[in-house]
Amino acid sequence: MTIASFNVNGIKARLPRLIEWLDETRPDVACLQEIKTQDEGFPAADLAAIGYQAIWHGQKGFNGVAILARGETPVEVQRGLAGEPEDEQARYLEACVFGIRVAGIYLPNGNPQPGPKFDYKLRWMERLAARMATIYADEVPAVVIGDYNVIPDDHDIWDPRAMADDALMQPQSRAAYRRLLGAGWTDALGLHNPRGGVWTYWDYQAGAWQRDHGFRIDHALLSPELADRLQAAGVDKTFRGREKASDHAPVWVRVAR
Repeated sequence: MTIASFNVNGIKARLPRLIEWLDETRPDVACLQEIKTQDEGFPAADLAAIGYQAIWHGQKGFNGVAILARGETPVEVQRGLAGEPEDEQARYLEACVFGIRVAGIYLPNGNPQPGPKFDYKLRWMERLAARMATIYADEVPAVVIGDYNVIPDDHDIWDPRAMADDALMQPQSRAAYRRLLGAGWTDALGLHNPRGGVWTYWDYQAGAWQRDHGFRIDHALLSPELADRLQAAGVDKTFRGREKASDHAPVWVRVAR
């Protein structure tokens, strides 16, 4: 079974690329981020036409997450995170699919830092950790996958000096991410690439894609029950080079059924 994640950077603008990726790779489950559309604008019919049922949590012009499954409708468990009732940003969606608990996330960027956006990022990570602790305690096969907007280590970026002041690399961001690993979750891509050098994002500017100046911010964290079934993990890098591509490449994990 393949579970994948793709920050599409606008589902309406990237729909041909999304359908192309789904057709060519056929993941069983696909979590999307930055769909950037209200709920009524989500292209459910287009996805159903190629065999994918979906649930989604939209927001006009910003954010937005979705979970797709091939031949099965995801059963929603939760949308949004507890802890800040006034928070209306569409960044978290959790469902049961094929006997696995799947949470798709779009973690806040946090720039500029320091400032309110960075403070929100850190609070959001605390709220995520609390939800992940609940999932962990349920002792179910689970994956929390998506755009974490955290570069975990220096070997996860082409040049650490390039973004030393960025929110994605701050000690507080990295420490919050490491606490998730310390709580028992497995970073699938990190496990299969211990020396780093694997990127999931390349900026549109400064020829980043052409020069391979990327970094890893899209992650899949697995509970022990699912980590025991992990067979492979990777990045569909070539899709970043297609016409009118997202600035992210899809990431995926393969687990035994």
